[in-house]
Amino acid sequence: MSTNINPSVFNFLNQLKKNNNREWFSANKHTYLDQKSNVEHFADELIKQMNTVDQIETISGKKACFRIYRDVRFSKDKSPYKTNMGMHLSRATNLLRGGYYLNIEPGNCFAGGGFWGPNPADLKLIRAHLAFDASALRKVLHSKEFQSVFDTLKGAQVKTAPKGYAKDHKNIDLLRYKQFLVSTTFTDQQVLEANFLIHVKEAFMAMRPFFDCMSEYLTTDTNGVPLYE
Repeated sequence: MSTNINPSVFNFLNQLKKNNNREWFSANKHTYLDQKSNVEHFADELIKQMNTVDQIETISGKKACFRIYRDVRFSKDKSPYKTNMGMHLSRATNLLRGGYYLNIEPGNCFAGGGFWGPNPADLKLIRAHLAFDASALRKVLHSKEFQSVFDTLKGAQVKTAPKGYAKDHKNIDLLRYKQFLVSTTFTDQQVLEANFLIHVKEAFMAMRPFFDCMSEYLTTDTNGVPLYE
């Protein structure tokens, strides 16, 4: 089976966007299952490739890919289906932190990663490191390699300053973040090219200095003492 993303994936997602209802989806579920299989196979190969350069905890493409069904319980938008196909590859826990994400969606394809929802303890530890010395993260963010692929750090921020930190702290620009994310976009045509998997792997590898820095923050105290055996 080919490891390319088939054009039929985009065709299906475009049709689903126009017909986001259970009747249409039920009538076309066989088509959906074919596209799902294609994306899962791509994810299988991506996991295999990433395991040559990192430690991926996600065991299969099937486990990596998100469900197409939306949780509409607390949403004003009651459309039952997502109009994208996404996958997440988790790095090995504790000593290796963070995860890789790939979004396949007509007109909105991107590779990204980072820390979408750090738990309170992790966020507190990250901020403690940044308040003490943010030079390691700044070095990553200002590097030519990082900026050429990701441009800048992304993610939600508090409006002024997190509790316990002064608004004029020298590292307040970084302390305000409550998510730490990076991403780079692909055109639809790039996604359909034969070497797309290679480009995704390269994008993921470009995240490694960022992940290495954040992993250091999350596995040591501000004195550099390891928190884990």
